[in-house]
Amino acid sequence: MANPMHNYRYAMLRELLSTERERNGLTQVDVANRLKKPQSYVSKYERGERRLDVVEFVDVTRALGMDPLAVLKSLIDRMS
Repeated sequence: MANPMHNYRYAMLRELLSTERERNGLTQVDVANRLKKPQSYVSKYERGERRLDVVEFVDVTRALGMDPLAVLKSLIDRMS
């Protein structure tokens, strides 16, 4: 069975989050500070070394100024 960390759908989520961070002119340090986490936390989920659970996903999207439900809808639409 393929490693779920490298699933194309999860890769889409990682790209969406990192692209939004960059689009907003934020560094990984900026996002980490908003989350009260170390910069390595952001780096690891962006590189696919760490998965986000649903609670973390909500925290990250909000730290990026995104609506978590809109992000989920966007992902679902892309997967269709």
